[in-house]
Amino acid sequence: MSDSSPDGSHTELFDCFNGASAVDTTGDLPNLRVMATNDQIRELQTIIRDKNTTRSDFLFYSNRLIRLVVEEGLNCLPSFALKVTTPTGCEYEGEWFEKNNCAVSILRSGEAMEKGLRDCCRSMRIGKILIRRHRDSKEPQVYYAKFPPNIEKRKILLLLPVLETGATVKTAISVLKEHSVNEKNIFLVTLFSTPLAANNVLTSHPNMTMLTSEVHRDSPSHFAHKYFGSD
Repeated sequence: MSDSSPDGSHTELFDCFNGASAVDTTGDLPNLRVMATNDQIRELQTIIRDKNTTRSDFLFYSNRLIRLVVEEGLNCLPSFALKVTTPTGCEYEGEWFEKNNCAVSILRSGEAMEKGLRDCCRSMRIGKILIRRHRDSKEPQVYYAKFPPNIEKRKILLLLPVLETGATVKTAISVLKEHSVNEKNIFLVTLFSTPLAANNVLTSHPNMTMLTSEVHRDSPSHFAHKYFGSD
């Protein structure tokens, strides 16, 4: 699902990871994490946004960016120190993720991020939620939701590639909260977001965390159509 709306006024936001100026946005959003950019990420964003990019290239480079963002999203999940013994008999102080984490993809476009997640976490359970705009009211409505058991006890990666207004995500979060999910256990993972969407989501749900590769006024709203070949 894609949502769209014009932006409001904007003030400067600083990249949460390296302090570099990132985008124009509004408000103070302490739980917004914008990935530190580099030439590789910038090139991927450029190829995805370019209207002349072929679909095969679009898929290839989108999957690369998805993998990078998903791996950064995994860093939001809790872990603990673990000591293991190496083949040489040496003890190694390592790290291990806690169990009972899961993901929820917002259909249809959220499914584009599932393979990247599976490539990193083969056994992680993935729930699904389908949200569409009502024909008359244009308000987002939930048509389908299926979550892993004991969803209220899990840390959740909520997957949606592009945010334009945030209305779809807000609806999905409301459904999760209806299933007794604690807001602080929700980690929204997205490739692109507008300032408007980031503000709408995080001012309505200030205890959740949002991770994105970029916040920009011009979101690639064509993403799902081109990714799934329906453009």
